[in-house]
Amino acid sequence: MVTGENLGRFLVKTFNKISPLGLARFDPLKYQIIPADSEAAKEGIAHAILLRSHKLTESDVPIMCRAIARCGAGTNNCNVERMTELGVPVFNTPGANANAVKELVLCGLLLASRGIVEGAAHMKQLHEAGTAHERIEKDKALFGGREITGKTLGVIGLGAIGAAVTEAAIALGMRVVGYDPALSVEAALRLPGTANDFKVTTDLGEICSTADYVTLHAPYIKNVTHHLIGHAQLAAMKPDACLLNFARGELVDTDALEARYRSGASGRYVCDFALPPDLAERENVISIPHLGASTAEAEENAASMAADTVKTFLETGSIVNSVNFPTTSLSSRPDSINRICIVNENRPGMLGEIMSLFGSSQINILQQINASRGDIAYNVIDIEKPGPAADVTTFNFKSWDALQSALTAIPGVKSTRFIMGNAGAGYAIKLDEEIHGIGVRKPIRPTLAHP
Repeated sequence: MVTGENLGRFLVKTFNKISPLGLARFDPLKYQIIPADSEAAKEGIAHAILLRSHKLTESDVPIMCRAIARCGAGTNNCNVERMTELGVPVFNTPGANANAVKELVLCGLLLASRGIVEGAAHMKQLHEAGTAHERIEKDKALFGGREITGKTLGVIGLGAIGAAVTEAAIALGMRVVGYDPALSVEAALRLPGTANDFKVTTDLGEICSTADYVTLHAPYIKNVTHHLIGHAQLAAMKPDACLLNFARGELVDTDALEARYRSGASGRYVCDFALPPDLAERENVISIPHLGASTAEAEENAASMAADTVKTFLETGSIVNSVNFPTTSLSSRPDSINRICIVNENRPGMLGEIMSLFGSSQINILQQINASRGDIAYNVIDIEKPGPAADVTTFNFKSWDALQSALTAIPGVKSTRFIMGNAGAGYAIKLDEEIHGIGVRKPIRPTLAHP
């Protein structure tokens, strides 16, 4: 049972079945786990959310929620754009399921190359008919294929999964051509820089025209990667080239793919998404359940990474693996320091307004960091605590609540958080120009949804 704001522990609301090994990363003395379907969750209080595939709505997010973590790489079920507007960081777990997806891609390469699925279905029919023993050798010619060694694999998206696929494909004797217009330095360091059978191109058309297999590992970004593989790309591919999609279904224009097959192309499409009926019924299309991260190891890795990320953010204010906030880290603080975290609009003059409030209030700033990403700016500020003989009136404020109220009231500030004292306290958010969370245990407005 959750009582009031439960100031003694952080409350973590979970959707879906989160790996117990991941949840065990939360110290029960500091955290309480509240499943979304539990009685405790009905009280509408949570300081963080962990989820897998659940499609999050604003009514799912309590107004006191400081963070959302997706146990997986994709965050299209979290309405990141809206959470950014509200000043709530959304975290993911890049690389946690990379090995699991890589292994499924290797399986997909073999499914695309050999008549494995068709052969297995044929043998089932023969066993049912009682003719399997006499036909097993005679019928193998019906399911001939080709080897992948010596073939060219085009890898679109060179993040953790794309890099792992690249390394494995080279080890299997394939040539690899990679493409990623948003390649980061960190991702580049994971690539096989000295391999003779690997190169990176900036031309998507080159991959499509030269590859025997193309595998997709790009995120889905509306108006950017939607139908990344469309009519032009499919027309450039060899007739027998195979396409693998274990990333996002929307990356492929299925109407264009159907047109490709109507024109006589033979290469297979292997994916783990549902397809339109006409496409799903084709013999050279293999669709399996969305199994990319469905291994015990991947689920444990993702849950553990999400838990560690949320813990770090709640306890220190540092941000890593966020899809909408800048990576931000300030060195650990001694007990003589109070830490304040401020989320604000990223526009000229904001930092000056925030700093001037501290200055005019005679508050000594010991260290601070400011970082921005898109429309969001994030500040972590350490201020000196009053000495034993002083009180907060030294800072021209009657209370910490008064200081936080003044900070949150600055135009353009979205939320403020004091990391001091009880776990559940110290958070304020401004919605529709009204400040919630200061000096109250349970806000009148329970969630981020519009009233």
